[in-house]
Amino acid sequence: MAYKNQNRIGLEFKYDATLIALVKELDDARWSSNLKLWHIAYTSKNVSRLEEVFKNKANLDMELINTSEPAIKPKIEKVLVELNEETLQKVEKFKFWMRSRRYSESTIVTYTDALKTFLKFYHTKAISEINNEDVIEFNNKYIIENKLSASFQNQVVNAIKLFFSKIENTKIEVELIHRPQRAKLLPNVLSKEEVKSILEAPINVKHKTMLSLIYACGLRRSELLNLKSEHIDSKRKLLVIKQSKGKKDRIVPISDKLIVLLRDYYKTYKPETWLFEGQNKGEKYSEQSLQSVLKQALEKCKITKPVTLHWLRHSYATHLLESGTDLRYIQELLGHNSSKTTEIYTHVSTKSLQNIKSPFDVL
Repeated sequence: MAYKNQNRIGLEFKYDATLIALVKELDDARWSSNLKLWHIAYTSKNVSRLEEVFKNKANLDMELINTSEPAIKPKIEKVLVELNEETLQKVEKFKFWMRSRRYSESTIVTYTDALKTFLKFYHTKAISEINNEDVIEFNNKYIIENKLSASFQNQVVNAIKLFFSKIENTKIEVELIHRPQRAKLLPNVLSKEEVKSILEAPINVKHKTMLSLIYACGLRRSELLNLKSEHIDSKRKLLVIKQSKGKKDRIVPISDKLIVLLRDYYKTYKPETWLFEGQNKGEKYSEQSLQSVLKQALEKCKITKPVTLHWLRHSYATHLLESGTDLRYIQELLGHNSSKTTEIYTHVSTKSLQNIKSPFDVL
């Protein structure tokens, strides 16, 4: 199908957490609130992987791939498992409890969906009868057999522990529920030259300002999109980031160069509510559009790495470390709770590594 002048494959199915997790494994998966479907890049890789990824999980009508309305039709019996009224009421009670504790809406949605996935797996069993052995069986027969990620498994564990410790009294001993081993992945980092070419690629001043702010202040995508004009203190040269991850506020320094860029942007666009707005005044700039801005910049400067917006944040932290900034300050600037989270950048910093001589060089 054609979507915003791009060839995409539309993936049409009723809500199912398993299928959504699988879709996210494909290249450039996005949700369209207008079309009410997921869509992915129309690439030969994605076309060849569709049958592999959805084998035994969805019926694929591959003949539709080359038509104007390609779609995936999932197996009805896998999607239409319904929870009974009593269970749904307990799920609602769980949501109500999380909201009263001021969990973010995104966390509430994530935990609720994960819990429903688990409870649907045992929809024929009373909640009061679910035990730790059932959790292990779910991990093996649902998570692992469907090749779902460790991060999705961790979300389910979080939801189960919270639900069964706060809402439901059952045979489950929450302290005995184990988490999956996390892969120890290094952050992806760009060179300063690559960052410079990406930030200089956009002609549009709004696009240039958004990408520059993410790198110059080490922002998460949501932090950028939630900024308002009053969060910029140009006299003190500070940017205030409100209620970010973990509901924390923090401040980061902004340079004269960035202030000039922000003023040029503000004079041109005159935003009303959000610092960066969509086509309609007062409407927050969308995550998908921001991702598209980066994609266009990468194409223009001919960088073929699978760069995401978060790479700019990783690069900011690593470049600070390489320039001699103390790790404790970097922790504060990034808004990390633990110094251990920030220490991962010491593994990708090349400052010390470049001084090491390989024994090969002196043979």
